[in-house]
Amino acid sequence: MQIFLCWLAVVNLAGIAVTAHDKRCAQRGAWRVPEKTLFLLCILGGCPGVYLTMRAIRHKTLHKRFMIGIPLIFVAQLAIGVLLWYTAIPH
Repeated sequence: MQIFLCWLAVVNLAGIAVTAHDKRCAQRGAWRVPEKTLFLLCILGGCPGVYLTMRAIRHKTLHKRFMIGIPLIFVAQLAIGVLLWYTAIPH
């Protein structure tokens, strides 16, 4: 369980850093982080970090793909986690 929590911490910190970096690049007109990268970080468990950072710095908040897709990924991950908790772990 500790390894899983450490993974979540690392991937969320990476999501925060990458989202903030993409915002800075957007402001400067520099090379941007591919959208696939942000979604991959979410799929790997970084949805909370990416989504909260997007909201806090107002980055990609007008893109429906992000504002709907990231919460949907997170809900699906929570559902899978609950399903695994109640079916795979003996109580």
